[in-house]
Amino acid sequence: MQPQPSRSRAVLTGTAALALVATLAACGSTRVGNGDTAKGGPPSPAPAGSTTGGPSSAAATPTAPPRPSRVLMPTGPAATFGKARDTAAGQIMMTTLAGPKSGVSGKVWVWLPPQYNDPKYASTGFPVLTLFAGGQSAGYNTWTDNQLPIQEADAQLSRDGRAHPFIMIMPVQNLDSNEAKALECSDIPGQPRIGTWMAEDIPDFVRANFRTVRGRDGWGLMGASTGAFCSAKLALQHPGTFRAAVPIDGYFNPDSPLWKGHDADRLANSPDVLVTQGKADVRMLATAGGANGYEMKLVKDWVAKAAAPLKVDYYEQPGGKHLTTDFKKMIPDTLQWLTQNLAGPESD
Repeated sequence: MQPQPSRSRAVLTGTAALALVATLAACGSTRVGNGDTAKGGPPSPAPAGSTTGGPSSAAATPTAPPRPSRVLMPTGPAATFGKARDTAAGQIMMTTLAGPKSGVSGKVWVWLPPQYNDPKYASTGFPVLTLFAGGQSAGYNTWTDNQLPIQEADAQLSRDGRAHPFIMIMPVQNLDSNEAKALECSDIPGQPRIGTWMAEDIPDFVRANFRTVRGRDGWGLMGASTGAFCSAKLALQHPGTFRAAVPIDGYFNPDSPLWKGHDADRLANSPDVLVTQGKADVRMLATAGGANGYEMKLVKDWVAKAAAPLKVDYYEQPGGKHLTTDFKKMIPDTLQWLTQNLAGPESD
């Protein structure tokens, strides 16, 4: 397996991962009214002037308000999908999303867990995991081509009860393969607004097409290298949309040549700055390869800057290098960490 392109810092994962068990408590209520008997007592007398079957003069026990639905059904309009490829865990689909808020048009790959189309789960909403690749990822995504077989891993782990079955969304990150035109998942002045495309248009697209978990608790991000930068930045900038993120072997200072002359905007999109601000109530797992001293220092220094309510875990892969083969080994642990920190499927 060859190293990723030069901007690719690839996929590492967290350590211990405990299976998450959610316990739901249901509550009921009773009403005592005209003609009902409470504790063996006689029926309440009808008030003067009332007709048979009228309301009781006895005070009714107030009922608890209904529990808000945690399932968000597809809102539409429905997109048109083509098949990208088959996997052992089902088909990966692809569409082109023309973002109405950003004006950006780009490819998006989608994988649905096997449970999604099972009739038993027809009224179930699923958590969403958006995956960002290393390198330019202009027209491709390494989470879709079997280099990083995360779909098969999730299908197996969810069957075993060790991970949530995630809807996986895999967008391109750039519109040009030239590194001098890297957009860094941001709205760089004068450039396509790919930051808005990722943070607003893509979540809207997912909610339009798929059954999801209402609110941010079922929304996570993960990425490798350049994708790690993207996952960290988007979670810090949009904590109302995303609950958890896993930046794998990342960097945290925007360095695209397109920022030239826009330093205030660059700093506003810098995870190195955002991590210190104490504005994002999110959880993160930041990883580094143990064979890469420079990367270890960079990631550990960044983790040390995290200001509450942000919480960042650190994991160092023993002997890990900046290679797809090492990132692949991390997939099960990262999925289990995300399962610990995101809501699972919800049914009403």
